[in-house]
Amino acid sequence: MKVLAWPISRKTAACSTQANQPPLGQSVYLDAYFQRIGYAGPRVADLATLNAIIASHVSTIPFENLDVLLGRTMSLEPEALMQKLVHEQRGGYCFEQNGLLLAVLQTLGFEVVPLSARVRIQRPRDYTPPRTHMFLQVTLKNEPWLVDVGVGGLSPTAALRLNVSEQQPTLHEPRRLVREGNLIFHQALLAGDWHDVCEFTLEKMPRIDREVAHWFTATHPESHFRNRLLVARAGANGTRHTVLNTEYSERDAQGNAVKKQITSPDELLQLLDDKFRLSFPLGTQFKF
Repeated sequence: MKVLAWPISRKTAACSTQANQPPLGQSVYLDAYFQRIGYAGPRVADLATLNAIIASHVSTIPFENLDVLLGRTMSLEPEALMQKLVHEQRGGYCFEQNGLLLAVLQTLGFEVVPLSARVRIQRPRDYTPPRTHMFLQVTLKNEPWLVDVGVGGLSPTAALRLNVSEQQPTLHEPRRLVREGNLIFHQALLAGDWHDVCEFTLEKMPRIDREVAHWFTATHPESHFRNRLLVARAGANGTRHTVLNTEYSERDAQGNAVKKQITSPDELLQLLDDKFRLSFPLGTQFKF
C-alpha cells in the first residue's frame, strides 16, 4: 500500500478551550479521564483501584503511532496528553500512555515512579534494542508493582508483582518476570510459549531521558515507529485487536490469532473506527 501523509490541523474547537481548563491535578481533569476510560469506581490508592483503572485504560485508549506517520509533533506535557488522549479521544505510545497514567496515579495519591526499558517483542536476544520504553513502578504497602499501559498489543491488563518470578494472571495473557543477571525480562505466555515483552534494570527514567527517547522514537529515520503502522487495543474476554501495517489480527487469550489483509486506505480508516474508535477524515493516509 503506497500512501502519503495527509496534513490535518490540530487547532480544533477542543484545542481552543484548552487554555481555560484547570491543571491536571484538579478533579475536573480526573473526571474527564475517568469518563474517557469508563471507570466509575473508588478513587483510593489501593490495588483494586489500580487494576480496575489499568483494565479500563488498556481496553479504551488504543496504543497507536499514527501522529508519527502523519508528521505531527507530540508533546509530553500533561495538559497536551489530556487534550490528545482524553478530549480528542485518540491513543498514543508509551511516553503518552504511561505519561498520562503517571499524572493520574500521582493525583490519586499512589507512590509511582517511571522506569526505563528496552522493548523486546519479536526481537532475538542477540539484538540490543534502544532503551526507548517507559513503564511505571507503583509501590503499595512496601511492595513494588509493574504497571504498563503502553507496550502495544501486549500491554498487561493488571499490575504485576515485581519481586516474584512465578506466573501471574491478568485479564488477558499470563505473565512472568524472569531475572537473568542484572536484567529482568517481562514475558507473556502466548500459544503455550513464553515471549519477551521488554527488559529492564529498575533504572528510573527522569523527564529529560523521556524527552530524548520520545524525540528518537518519533523522528529518527530508523525508528520502527517511523516505518510501520501499529495500533492495538485490549478487547473483551481476553481478546486483543492489532493492526500492523496492512494486516489486522484478532488474538484470543491463549495467543491464537485470526488475521486478515487490509486492502485499501479507506478500509484501514473504517477498521480504525470500528475496532479502535479512532476517527479520521476521509482521505487521511499514513506514510510508512
